[in-house]
Amino acid sequence: MTVTLKKPAASATPIICVTRDSLAATAAATLSPTERQWLATVGFTGAPDTHVLLPGSDGRLASVWAGVRSADDPFALSALPMALPEGRYRLDDAAGLALSAEAAAHAWALGGYRFTRYKPARRAAAELQLPASAEARHGLLLAQAVAATRDLVNTPAEHMGPADLAQAAQALATAHGARFKQTVGDALLKPASRFPAIHAVGRAAAPERAPRLIELRWGSPKHPKLTLVGKGVCFDSGGLDIKPADGMRHMKKDMGGAANALGLAQLVMAAKLPVQLTVLIPAVENAIAGNAYRPGDVITTRAGLGIEIGNTDAEGRVILCDALAYAAESKPDLIIDLATLTGAARIALGGQLPALFCRDMGAARDLVDRGLAIGDPLWHLPLWAPYHAGIESDVADIVNTGRGPQAGAINAALFLADFVPASIAWLHIDLYAWNDASRPGRPAGGEAQTIRTLLDWLTARYAG
Repeated sequence: MTVTLKKPAASATPIICVTRDSLAATAAATLSPTERQWLATVGFTGAPDTHVLLPGSDGRLASVWAGVRSADDPFALSALPMALPEGRYRLDDAAGLALSAEAAAHAWALGGYRFTRYKPARRAAAELQLPASAEARHGLLLAQAVAATRDLVNTPAEHMGPADLAQAAQALATAHGARFKQTVGDALLKPASRFPAIHAVGRAAAPERAPRLIELRWGSPKHPKLTLVGKGVCFDSGGLDIKPADGMRHMKKDMGGAANALGLAQLVMAAKLPVQLTVLIPAVENAIAGNAYRPGDVITTRAGLGIEIGNTDAEGRVILCDALAYAAESKPDLIIDLATLTGAARIALGGQLPALFCRDMGAARDLVDRGLAIGDPLWHLPLWAPYHAGIESDVADIVNTGRGPQAGAINAALFLADFVPASIAWLHIDLYAWNDASRPGRPAGGEAQTIRTLLDWLTARYAG
């Protein structure tokens, strides 16, 4: 454990946090001229994500000076756990900037995160001792959910197929006393189930990787219904419209929406929000075989709408439509779907900014503001109704591709909107679930995006 909630030991090395603006005054108030000269000699300016080791007169490490952006930056200390010498550390709030306990716990825990299923970490992370508090515990709770989400996305498709994803959901359900169910393979076509679109996309996979709908249910029926839907394409070859090699390389992450839905569910249950939670994950592998669905096919959906398949690589929206229609049948207070849905959203906003689609402009603005405030951003794009003509088909109700390359993320969102009645509050989040390059606390690879912001917003909505 890289963060220990206990009274810090007197022997733990102090960390003094400063900003660029506070460095000079803090150093003048607490350091000798020789020590101040040392900071100047090594070029320490208090820049974020930098630090300097200050030696004592005996040659041992006396303190660490760390540059941060602000007291509530959720990644303020993330550069330190794997850079400092192994050992125990504590924050010296009296000498430097007093960090938020939540931010400190979150930042340090994720600074020590490594995906180690196949390759062990090169060293142990340094330990931060923080006084126990509700804020520090909440920071660790957030970090644990982020780490669990990353682990799911980082796991290769060989070990994270539809059945493995179901096992992860079942383990989460068991840990929180939730109910678990899955509908697998040809059972998706039975009249009692009726998930034909999920079956169509996933039927070409090997029998042990059969398509399925995963369900998790938790909470009291007295509380408002909250439904999370996560895209669970455990590997996306593109189907018969096969992807090129570079486009397929990271497609283990195409279940990133499902991973983030499970991460958010973990937070909702751990925080005991007063909601009746349902998590729905259509889990498939978009594979190639003789029975694969084809361009030009017309797929029947649970909602009764027919989908013309313009491209088999636009499979995410096809499986989501059955899950969204099913979610809407119970008339929940709110539906949130999370999906690695379109490259168009990445072209528009890049990998660090998930796209938010929402019918309620006030809610959208609130979410964007909260995301910016807590360092878990997303950005609002419009559900521009006139573009719906671009997904209307001559042979079916709608087509799963637009008429051209423009507004691809909006077209996909409008496609999903056809399966969510206007009377139900709905958020659609088109996310990347990946870091292309490493930053402190955010190593290259799988990523949790928007789940801290969504928890903050849901807490305000349901717990006041």
